[in-house]
Amino acid sequence: MTYTLQFLPEVEEDVFNGYVWYETKSRGLGEDFLRMFYASANEIPWNPLLYPKVYKDFRRRLIRRFPYAIYFTIENDQIIVFGFFHCARNPQVVKTTLQNREK
Repeated sequence: MTYTLQFLPEVEEDVFNGYVWYETKSRGLGEDFLRMFYASANEIPWNPLLYPKVYKDFRRRLIRRFPYAIYFTIENDQIIVFGFFHCARNPQVVKTTLQNREK
């Protein structure tokens, strides 16, 4: 089955905040962060069931090199990315944030 990848607008803000933080730590590190995010996100449609459900229908894809995770759902032929969060965040806050985001 072929899936299309869709991002909620809030995800762009999540990614941008991570980019800015890493770029202030070391020039070019933010660019590496973005590359890892997009590479990881683009791998999800190949086999979305590979990634475990962590909360209700939300699945989590950890990215390489950085302690972040992509949270998404599968709905028919669409993969909808609801969030991109640092792994050290309180899991309860992540759950609440995911619940409150609407597609």
